[in-house]
Amino acid sequence: MKSSRLLSVLLLLQTRGRLTAAQLAEELEVSVRTVYRDVEALSAAGVPLYGDAGHAGGYRLLDGYRTRLTGLTTEEAEALFLAGAPGPAAELGLGSVLAAAQLKVRAALPRELREHADRVSGRFHLDAPGWYADADETPHLSAVADAVWNCRVLHVRYRRWREPTDVERRLEPYGLVLKAGRWYVVAAPGPRTYRVDQILELAPSGDGFTRPDGFDLAAYWTAYQRDFHDRLHRAEAVVRIAPGTRLSGSAAQAVAANGLTEADGWTRATVPIESEEQAHDDFLRLGTAVEVLGPPGLRARLAGTVAELARRYG
Repeated sequence: MKSSRLLSVLLLLQTRGRLTAAQLAEELEVSVRTVYRDVEALSAAGVPLYGDAGHAGGYRLLDGYRTRLTGLTTEEAEALFLAGAPGPAAELGLGSVLAAAQLKVRAALPRELREHADRVSGRFHLDAPGWYADADETPHLSAVADAVWNCRVLHVRYRRWREPTDVERRLEPYGLVLKAGRWYVVAAPGPRTYRVDQILELAPSGDGFTRPDGFDLAAYWTAYQRDFHDRLHRAEAVVRIAPGTRLSGSAAQAVAANGLTEADGWTRATVPIESEEQAHDDFLRLGTAVEVLGPPGLRARLAGTVAELARRYG
């Protein structure tokens, strides 16, 4: 809708300062000609918007001009307060800041939208971590966040899963990501991803670094997750699954895609596995509801475990 787009133009200029018609068109996914028409409409409505020609030109608002948030739709106001994450904000030391910001936004909303926002806040609560996972201790989170914000180099002692486990690293932190209740820092060189709770020691340095202008944290994280899942299941196992057995994730998808029901009612399928060690633990949890036919090493490993259990309990 044109009214929504006009408000977007106004807010983009208010938050980012000077922008060219081409930059506005890219942000709004419209043509440059449409931007020209929108700018004319805003000027005709009395918005103090000016355009400068030349290489360093662009559109800008008169210094000091601010708009109230009266252009929010009901759904946008509800989403704004639903998106608030008081737990993570408190972990970053921003709990009181978030509360103050929400209070100011609420005060600027019209009465009807304020009532909708209050109803959302009272009826929805976000709790990201899983039920069976204890909260990770992240004593260095605030220091990492400060380094991210101020582009400061960090010297850390970090614990990783392979030998040598404890390593020294010089990090240029680009951003923080909260995934399933666990904090990760994305840092150069690389960049690479590090779990904040695995930082054993941290020493801020006085050195600064320049964050790449084109770095997109959300795009990096999407690519990182895709690569992680591609690397996660590089091996396969052939299994027989008892009727009524519920699998999850990629194993369930594989059974649904290529599973064949045999005469005894069991389903034979080839499923992806991360490693024989991980698959051993996963399949063992299913007890007698699964039989592993291959690879031979995994079948032998499970047979050895079952034999030891039988000896111990028999």
